[in-house]
Order: sequence, then structure tokens, then C-alpha cells
Amino acid sequence: MAYRWKNTLSDCDVTPEAAFLNRRQLMAGAAAGIGLAGVGLPAGAQELTANSWDEITGYNNYYEFGTDKADPARYADALTTSPWSIEIDGFVDRPGTYSFDQIMDKMTVEERLYRFRCVEAWSMVVPWNGFELADLLALAGVQADARYIAFETALRPDEMPGVKYPVLDWPYVEGLRLDEAMHPLTIMATGIYGRDIPNQNGAPLRLVVPWKYGFKSIKSVVRITATKDEPPTSWNKANAREYGFYSNVNPEVDHPRWSQATERAIGGGLFSARKPTLMLNGYGDEVASLYAGMDMRKNF
Repeated sequence: MAYRWKNTLSDCDVTPEAAFLNRRQLMAGAAAGIGLAGVGLPAGAQELTANSWDEITGYNNYYEFGTDKADPARYADALTTSPWSIEIDGFVDRPGTYSFDQIMDKMTVEERLYRFRCVEAWSMVVPWNGFELADLLALAGVQADARYIAFETALRPDEMPGVKYPVLDWPYVEGLRLDEAMHPLTIMATGIYGRDIPNQNGAPLRLVVPWKYGFKSIKSVVRITATKDEPPTSWNKANAREYGFYSNVNPEVDHPRWSQATERAIGGGLFSARKPTLMLNGYGDEVASLYAGMDMRKNF
């Protein structure tokens, strides 16, 4: 499935891992065949420069392995990611258990350079490798009665020390409206910087929805269900007042305990200047039409 968006990035916006770690810009990346696909920037927005491998893989949330930002990198090696399969069920023509290899044989993997905005008001820029979720849903054949897509993370108490604690109601679950799931920007990521995605970042495949807060991008997916009804989601079940079903990045709707107007860019230092948060994380030109006529404060 091809998708062409307005692209205002130049070659100098693309920073492969080795070049980034050496603090050098690669000026001819696309010409050399290793450029990363980038989403066009709104007028006046900052240019995108990818975070380093160490920053992306060493600072993240994956509460199944602990609540400290470094816990996933410390403990996620225990997660067995091969073999792996995903059960696809609900309102689909071809329900069943699909192995990771079966899926990958049918998918076209692309490189996508996306902003990543956490609800905790920190951000990164991540060079993902993955395929459009719409292609996986087409493989299963979503039926006309489906209105939402539900997701479920692996639950492995012997491999995930964090699930011993009732931080959330395990297993972790998430959901999207069908049109959000089918949007070309929504991908299932299988890699970072052209390498297999690390366990702490959601191996072997995870959802990435770049205009939503990061917790919507569920990791290590084992089940996908097409459903008529809005599915329950983990953080919304834990505290609906603070975590809505949609959870679109919106600088005009504060979290009850902190502002969402600005964010701290990881890699800029703990005391670096905060930068303004972009509406829909900068992807408004592509996705704002999905929410036409909706009250985005009520439907946060």
C-alpha cells in the first residue's frame, strides 16, 4: 500500500545512527539509498533529527518490566520473542493465529521518521522500520460491521517482573477507531535504525500512532480484534479522568496534573529549554480530518 505525503524534509534532516553518534550530519543519505522517509513539517516547525540508538532504547516506558525509565533495558532481555504469533479475530474474514514470519512474508517494510510524544511531556524523534497496519488488517479481511480495532500485549509473568505489581490491570490493552487504524501513518514497527526492534521497545512488533501520546502505541502485540464496540484500554481503565480513549496530542488540553503545552526533548539535557508541543504532534495536515466536528476536549 503506497502512501505519499507532503514532504518538506531534506537529506540533511536524516541522521543515521552512526552519524548521529559522531555528531555529524549525513548530507547524501537518500541518494545513497539509506534515507528515512519523513513526514512533512508544518510551517515554522522545528526540523527533525533522530535521537540516538542509546536514547531511544535506554529511556522508555514498558511497565511490564518496571516503572523506572531504565527498567525495560535492564530486564526486557528475558522476553522470548521467537517464535511469535498474533491472534487476529473478531469481525474479520480470515480469523486465526498468524506467525510473525507469515506476517512479514506478506508485508512491505518501510522507513518512517516520526515524532514520538509521551503523555509525561517528553519527546523523541524515532526512525522506525515497519509496515502499515492497514495492510495487516487487509490480510485478515476486516468486515463491514467492525468499527474499532483492539490490541493486547503479551503477558508473561515468568519473563516480565513488572506484572507482579498491580500498576495496571494486566494484560495491557489498547484500541483505535477503525479509521485511525487504517490511516497510512499508523504502522506496526518491527525495527529501529534498520535493526530489529529491541525487546524494551516492543519486540518483535508494536503499534506506532505518531499523532497520539506514546502509551497508545502498544508494544509486543499478541492479539488484534476487530469489534463493533469501543474497546477498553489500560490507562483509561486505570484513570479515565486523566487518560481518554483518543489521547491525541493536544497542547490545549492539559493533563489534570501537568501542562501539555510544552515538552522536554530527550537528548537535550535535563535542564534544556522546553519546546512548544505541536497540535496532533505535528501531523494535523494528515489526520485532523478524522476528528472533524468532534469536541476534542470532551473526546480527549
